[in-house]
Amino acid sequence: MAHKKRILLIEDEEDIASLIKLQAEVSGYKLHVEVDGINGYRAVEREKPDLVILDLMLPGQNGLDVCRKIKANPDLRDIPVIMLTARSEEIDVVLGLELGADDYVAKPFSPKILFSRIKAVMRRHREMEKNPNVVRFGEFTLDIDRYLLKKGEFVQPITLSEFGILKRLLNNRGKVLTRNQLLDDIHNDDAFIVDRNIDVHIAALRKKLGPNFHWIETVRGVGYRFKEEEGSLAREE
Repeated sequence: MAHKKRILLIEDEEDIASLIKLQAEVSGYKLHVEVDGINGYRAVEREKPDLVILDLMLPGQNGLDVCRKIKANPDLRDIPVIMLTARSEEIDVVLGLELGADDYVAKPFSPKILFSRIKAVMRRHREMEKNPNVVRFGEFTLDIDRYLLKKGEFVQPITLSEFGILKRLLNNRGKVLTRNQLLDDIHNDDAFIVDRNIDVHIAALRKKLGPNFHWIETVRGVGYRFKEEEGSLAREE
């Protein structure tokens, strides 16, 4: 019998926790629930689950602080985190993602959609552990070792900054990345860099992808993500 993936839910709203627990059972996951941030973090330390679902508004210690502690702990930081938020302020989402959360789901939400996102995050983490050197998507190949983007057999001109951004998006496909996160991949020590420079590089990448530009999605007020489509990407080692 296959090992059931273990999910830790840190959520103080009983109705929401019950809905998620029911969907977890249907989807074949083992779910443990904690109702406050302090005990939630202790449970992460103790159980080392396969994934954490973390509400932002928690008694004891808020979700952002719990996320910060998880990602600062070398023994825990590789555990995927999905945030639940009822807040409308974009800054909370941005902060959570920049702290290292893998995705977020806004309340109210469909439990089926939440678990679809969970499956995508877990799949992405499994694939990232393989440390791929070549990523294929559609007609394109990104050769990470050789800093090349190819369309079929032809080399597509690409700047180092565009390469870095595309590599980060592909390695985190389906995950929203903020502009500040993508700034880490800008290779220009002489220019005054601001987060809106990312928009210029994204526009250039979309132009080079041609009809496939829609793969890079804009998440308004937050950043960008590479659209996750079944069968659209393949990896080689």
